[in-house]
Amino acid sequence: MFAILQKEINSFLNSIIAYIVIGVFLVAIGLFMWVFPETSVLEYGYADMQTLFSMAPWVFLFLIPAVTMRSFSEEKKAGTLELLLTKPITDMQLILGKYFACLFLVLLALVPTLLYYYSVYSLGNPVGNIDSAAVTGSYIGLIFLAAIFTAIGVFSSAITENQIVSFILAVFLCFLVYIGFDYIASVQMGGDTEYIISYLGIDFHYNALSKGLIDSRDILYFLSVILLLLLGTKLVLESRKW
Repeated sequence: MFAILQKEINSFLNSIIAYIVIGVFLVAIGLFMWVFPETSVLEYGYADMQTLFSMAPWVFLFLIPAVTMRSFSEEKKAGTLELLLTKPITDMQLILGKYFACLFLVLLALVPTLLYYYSVYSLGNPVGNIDSAAVTGSYIGLIFLAAIFTAIGVFSSAITENQIVSFILAVFLCFLVYIGFDYIASVQMGGDTEYIISYLGIDFHYNALSKGLIDSRDILYFLSVILLLLLGTKLVLESRKW
């Protein structure tokens, strides 16, 4: 697995993909946080990071599928997937190697946003007048959200050898899991049914973590969805034997 992980990371860092992803993410979030008056922290007048944590999922919705779309699709199209599968590694090791390489690149894009936190922290009146617990919870939620989006992207890439189809499918599934359940729940279905449907979506648990309360139920939800998607990817790869 680690050989695959290292190979994929080197492939990203030796191409322009990594730098485009990181650059686009930071520029987009930077514009929303500091430039656009409707969402600018400077215009808002409060020392918080809500703009980052509300806009980042929507940026990830397109950037992460762009990162993951080549993970298996490219191997299938080039005919190298069968060669990889003949190596002394299991299907799950191959999946995890590619999954963690994509996730590493996404999390690498998040690291520079700590400068935004430091800036908001310094701009507070008094200095440090920011809810650090909520920021920490939001970062944890954003990391888990990125992990799920990455798992969806890898799963989509395993389904087809066409990278464009993989990208479109991943965007659709990410949207559905992130906010689609909330739209479905908004239909008048009754209290318990509405709650259950909302609970199935990422946004419900992401917002819970954003309040700074780390609940084991939310963590378990994220880990369960990631595991389910990775097992789904494994099932897709195993289908070649049927």
